[in-house]
Amino acid sequence: MPLSELGRRQAARLGDALRARRPAHVYASPFNRARATAEIAIAGLNIPLTLMDDLRELSLGDWEGSTVDEIRALAGDPYARWVKDPVTHGPPGSEPLDAVQARALRAVATISAAHPDGKDVLIVSHGGFISAYLAHCLGLSLSDIWRLTVSNASLTRVAPPRRVLSVNETGHLADLDGIPQGLAP
Repeated sequence: MPLSELGRRQAARLGDALRARRPAHVYASPFNRARATAEIAIAGLNIPLTLMDDLRELSLGDWEGSTVDEIRALAGDPYARWVKDPVTHGPPGSEPLDAVQARALRAVATISAAHPDGKDVLIVSHGGFISAYLAHCLGLSLSDIWRLTVSNASLTRVAPPRRVLSVNETGHLADLDGIPQGLAP
């Protein structure tokens, strides 16, 4: 799915936040929305972009392409069970969360090794991927990853291997569309 108009505005706001931080490099999932978010965010900043397959979102198997409402309508509401415990009740044919977490650890280690000078880099990925990585850093069970909030175009800062500096920074998105962050419309 391509980025919506709101997604493009969020990506531009992410770019505004990056101007103050000036990462040395940007790595992004090759999936369309992550790649487009990265491209919009770094437009005009002369920051190199590398697409990495290991940064892709977790596979939802048989649920790929379905809406939440369609999945909830299935017998027994498998979506609710998945949200409650994504390890035990993963979608049929989905990528196991421990495999997603291993992929995330591998990707971050590869990126860290490419920047031994310790300069900041930006990784543009997906909520499930980020949550699986944060579970490792915070010592959370993978069954608890949906307790973390990772908003679109938010910033989460980590100093590998396991030091979490911030999670879900959204100040740069404040008042987007006239709705202050944290308030329902």
